[in-house]
Amino acid sequence: QVQLVESGGGSVQTGGSLRLSCIASGWSVAHKNMGWFRQVAGKEREGVAAIGSDYRPIYADSVKGRFAISKDNAKNALYLQMNTLKPEDSGMYYCAGALWAAGLDGKFYSYWGQGTQVTVSA
Repeated sequence: QVQLVESGGGSVQTGGSLRLSCIASGWSVAHKNMGWFRQVAGKEREGVAAIGSDYRPIYADSVKGRFAISKDNAKNALYLQMNTLKPEDSGMYYCAGALWAAGLDGKFYSYWGQGTQVTVSA
């Protein structure tokens, strides 16, 4: 059974940083495509960052230069380092895994965590 468990969310002020973690079980992040998504109530889910089995990262334009996605194979974990946070970065952040290259399109991801809340205040 695949489980993805996120942590690291919280409340920060504009300009602050957070590091999200996603620990996987029943799933090897080293050989799979992984992504981070966020959703605000009443809005569609948005792909934030993704990293493929080739370790090439993909970012939404809104977070380029501020966010960094990475994997730790030894810990079977996925991370999202978020710097220079803005209020519009607020939302529930989800870790997701895909069997095939999926980019930032959530419909191609098969496994999802429960999410961790990020709130950025002005």
